Amino acid sequence: MLLLALPVGLLIGLSLGALGAGGSILTVPALVYLLGQTPHQATTQSLIVVGAAALAGVLAHRRTGRVDLVPGLVFGLLGSVGSVLGSKASGLTNPNVLLLGFAGMMLAAASAMLIRGRSHPDDPADGTGGVGTLTRQRIDAGRAVKVVAAASVVGLLTGFFGVGGGFVVVPALVLALGYATATAVGTSLVVITINSAVALGTRVIGHAEALDWPLLGLFLAAAVAGVLFGNRVASRVDSRRLTTAFVVMLLAVATYTAAQSVLHML
Repeated sequence: MLLLALPVGLLIGLSLGALGAGGSILTVPALVYLLGQTPHQATTQSLIVVGAAALAGVLAHRRTGRVDLVPGLVFGLLGSVGSVLGSKASGLTNPNVLLLGFAGMMLAAASAMLIRGRSHPDDPADGTGGVGTLTRQRIDAGRAVKVVAAASVVGLLTGFFGVGGGFVVVPALVLALGYATATAVGTSLVVITINSAVALGTRVIGHAEALDWPLLGLFLAAAVAGVLFGNRVASRVDSRRLTTAFVVMLLAVATYTAAQSVLHML
């Protein structure tokens, strides 16, 4: 089981580093179905893995100019209330219901990634941002509402499911604030780091289930290494091919997770 944590963690980190949005969503099913964790253990451990991997990704993307730090911090702080509420609600939810909801979220993430790929196929990959940021562009009321709503949804998803919610953050940064996709991906990792930390703190205070620290340590080390390598992949490989491959895998995992959850509920 411990040895299996290395390749699984590497795959999770690779997808997070290369795609930003959606990469962390495979962490929970991997911990449950491949590494034998309970759903509640998995969502808590996922926060540690995703938060640390996202932080490593921020450092890597920032060196190439693909992170707009201040807007990311603002977005993350706006979602912190949702992270707290989502964490509390997760602990009260039936494990099978939690996983069934997770399967639905994976399908939503796959759809969002496909739509993003079709809507912005020619975004620059050099890390240059779009014209709009929270610090450089005047934000009207409509955009402010979109930002707050998206941040709240991301916070709830992070707290409840133990995922980063990048598949919501990236479209929000692109559509509401005019970012290029490459910069939105890097900036989304700032948001993921903050929301994961807040949600994890809420669970620790609320006495979450005991964690498997040896397994978590190996998984985390492999995930961080994967993020750093994934950042290089993002700069050299056609993002549409990466997205298509990931979406196919996401659909397969979502189908399996839903089927297992329903069978256990019958």
